[in-house]
Amino acid sequence: MSRNISLLSGKKDDKNNLFAKITASPSDSSDSQLASEYNMGISTIHSTKSFYDFLGEDFKSKKAFVCQGSACLCRGTQDAVIDKLSDKFGAENIGEMICLGRCYENSAFYYDGQNYSGNDINKLDQIVAGKHTSTKYEMKSYADVSFLVEDEVFSSYDDFKDLLQTSFASDKADLIAILKESGLRGRGGAGFPTGMKWEFCQAQEASPKYVVCNADEGDPGAFSDRYILEEQTLKLLFGMVICGYIIGSKQGFLYIRGEYPESIKANNDALAKLRELGLLGENILGSGFDFDMSVVEGQGAYICGEETALIASIEGRRAEVDVRPPFPTVEGLYKKPTVVNNVESLAAVPVIFKLGGESFKKIGNGKSTGTKLISLDGYFNNPGLYEVNMAAPMGFIIDEVGGGFNDDIKAIQIGGPLGGVVPVDILRTLTLDFESFDEGGFLLGHASFVCIPRSFSAVEYAKHLFAFTAHESCGKCFPCRLGATRGKEMLESALEKDQKFSEELINDLLETMEVGSLCALGGGLPLAIKNLLEHCYDEFKPLMEK
Repeated sequence: MSRNISLLSGKKDDKNNLFAKITASPSDSSDSQLASEYNMGISTIHSTKSFYDFLGEDFKSKKAFVCQGSACLCRGTQDAVIDKLSDKFGAENIGEMICLGRCYENSAFYYDGQNYSGNDINKLDQIVAGKHTSTKYEMKSYADVSFLVEDEVFSSYDDFKDLLQTSFASDKADLIAILKESGLRGRGGAGFPTGMKWEFCQAQEASPKYVVCNADEGDPGAFSDRYILEEQTLKLLFGMVICGYIIGSKQGFLYIRGEYPESIKANNDALAKLRELGLLGENILGSGFDFDMSVVEGQGAYICGEETALIASIEGRRAEVDVRPPFPTVEGLYKKPTVVNNVESLAAVPVIFKLGGESFKKIGNGKSTGTKLISLDGYFNNPGLYEVNMAAPMGFIIDEVGGGFNDDIKAIQIGGPLGGVVPVDILRTLTLDFESFDEGGFLLGHASFVCIPRSFSAVEYAKHLFAFTAHESCGKCFPCRLGATRGKEMLESALEKDQKFSEELINDLLETMEVGSLCALGGGLPLAIKNLLEHCYDEFKPLMEK
């Protein structure tokens, strides 16, 4: 059934995605019209709408939303934010979002199409009156060569045009060779070689082909993609255009999470300017290459960060995970060959092409090459976003880049809610690369740092992770959908009802989720829970059956 919907959606209109039409649908009558237009049942349209948080009537009735991401939760700032928003708008008008990408100063909330944080909560009157705008955070580079932060190498529309002309004059095989030489690996978590992915897709005979940017940065604690989307937009968009050129695609989709309204606006504005300058559209720079892109606005579903769920979403399906293989490079969007890359991966491409693959490759450890953006939360003395060399010692990142901690920190979760929870003393023995984290039994992922203070219960944090997964599960596989719910209930009962749980039972539950889940949401969660059970066992033991 899902395959049929994919084919019908693409056959009807592969440029203006069905999902955008569904989310813009104002009434049941237009739902019927869409179903008829795409030869689908109206139940398919309703099923899609019911999947997303932002499309629910309860969500639409709220006036403001409080961030309940892991970083804000651990920082303990959000109760005060809820109180102040409730006093201003009424408690019944306050909802929740996860996460707003404001982990560096916490106290984060959303109002009227804008995100706010830090001291902004004390300026509600000015915000409501339209007289206050949240300040941007400072970006710094600790890298030998800056590929993602600084503007000297690639920053203007002229730079975009010049590098595009140079790239068009190069053989496509040479461009792929530069990427492969650089050693660039996916920055979204899996670390798959970017040049190899593009080469696989280029080799496919089926057409059309598509380029998809996964900008659904939903990991609480991560805000690196948001920076690129808003401050280094042209780097990202160049990466998508040149990918389209290399693989033979005419259409790209930039899927940006709805929690980042500023990012959506920045990219729509840049796309309009690129079209105006003839750098998008038909026959770009007289090359004979046609390529355009559109922004797809996410509607509050963390699972869309998983590439097959994201593809399903664009097609207008429920964002449920598909079984792989086939992988998207063979059968992706509309069941056609598709490159799916995350924001940071694509944004590194123009500077690699400008400076050469060797300049990227010489940074790192030979396997994890180049630079990496890291997100440091409010428990660091120097919170914010930094570009550092891959393979940098974690002790250097904690003490020099982050300036140490402003509280007693027992562990840090790195790589989002599916990443490992690493005790600080162990973390200092690692380096910032895929290999070091894999060997230690952890996950680098987006390289987001969420600090857990000594005063915050490890059991509460584990319950939070189970609850997050239970809410965000696509529901397609039982181990994830039911397992996360049972884990949350188990710890909730222990904490609130003094109902002790079995250590054997929770370990069996984690094993079932790890082995049986379709994707990394259910399959990755057990890593963090196991880490907590191992390294904070004294906190769990009193709640366990003897």
